[in-house]
Amino acid sequence: MVGKHNTDADYASWVQAAGNERPAAVVDLDAVERNLDTLVLQAGGKPLRLVTKSIRCREVLAHCLHYLGHHCAGLMAYHPAEAAWLSGCFNQSILIAYPSLNRRALSQALQAVGQGADITFMVDSAAHLQALASQRPDDALTIKVAIDLDLSSHWPRLCFGVQRSSVRDVRRLRALVQAIQRAAHFRLVGVLGYEAQIAGVPDALPGKPLHGALVPGLKRLSQRHVRRWRYSAVKAIQAEGIELAFVNGGGTGSVAWTAGCPEVTEVAVGSGVFAPHLFDHYASLELTPAAGFVLSVDRYPEPGVLTCGGGGYVASGAADSSRLPRPVWPTGARLLPLEGAGEVQTPVRAPLSSQAESVVFRHAKAGELCERFDSLILHRGGKAEASASTYRGEGRTFI
Repeated sequence: MVGKHNTDADYASWVQAAGNERPAAVVDLDAVERNLDTLVLQAGGKPLRLVTKSIRCREVLAHCLHYLGHHCAGLMAYHPAEAAWLSGCFNQSILIAYPSLNRRALSQALQAVGQGADITFMVDSAAHLQALASQRPDDALTIKVAIDLDLSSHWPRLCFGVQRSSVRDVRRLRALVQAIQRAAHFRLVGVLGYEAQIAGVPDALPGKPLHGALVPGLKRLSQRHVRRWRYSAVKAIQAEGIELAFVNGGGTGSVAWTAGCPEVTEVAVGSGVFAPHLFDHYASLELTPAAGFVLSVDRYPEPGVLTCGGGGYVASGAADSSRLPRPVWPTGARLLPLEGAGEVQTPVRAPLSSQAESVVFRHAKAGELCERFDSLILHRGGKAEASASTYRGEGRTFI
């Protein structure tokens, strides 16, 4: 469900905030705060961990951390070099969500740990442990690690979820736990169990009735597996005499359900801050669109068609129309099916009466918008408050 605040007036305020800058990326801070309130409420008292890849702007991260206060468990980084950089910016616990064999980046993060940073590294195999051990700057350094569980549902001819971790059963889990225990320089402190097929898959998609008919049922089936496996994995680790500091689960699309799982101690959220358009289609989630971009109309090739400068900002994932940016203002604007979002110019069909000079778009995903812009215009009610550099604007493109 789309939040109730995404009115024509709100989108017009984005144009006002952008001033004369085109293309311009804008962030509505009032909407950001409404979304954070919603996510805190859905988490039911469990803390949230901010997913940095879905924000990719230090100033917005700082704003969210301050606004969440004690409701925030820390940051979830996506790259070891990013974690090292952020550790110098924020006094926060940082969990690296993805295992890495990038020894140079691991070395940077371990150097930061040696200087006092609170960074936990993700692993799902002995190879990850070996890579970390090879980059220890000091033999006395203890490395905190967490295990990434595979929570996908593996059914005949269908993997409902993501192909990431190899830790799919108790046997593999115990083997990894014991490998960690044998090395005195490692300390197992946490578990990450990301149910991507529940948190990251919309319940419905426009123009795809089969998706809406099948996915909710598949999610319900998968929830049973996720709940059983994550709970039993935590119990198996505890049976080895290990006291875990955290069990992280979920994402924006499953906050309430994940928070209701007793073994979970914190919930990851990121996309819910900006609420990109893929998150309009979750049955139990109501967010307010908080980020988008404004393009100039450079040509009027025929009545009812506005041709914008730029716009080809397509999201990652399986390539289809759901990954395209969506024009949301003027009301009724839509992409042309045979052109989509263009590399240099993007035509949109609009009401015949529209002679708009700008078109507002929402990105399909959250942080990827920041890979296209050097800065974000932060505003309230159309009044720009600041221009904040994105990761890209700071020269920090990690992948």
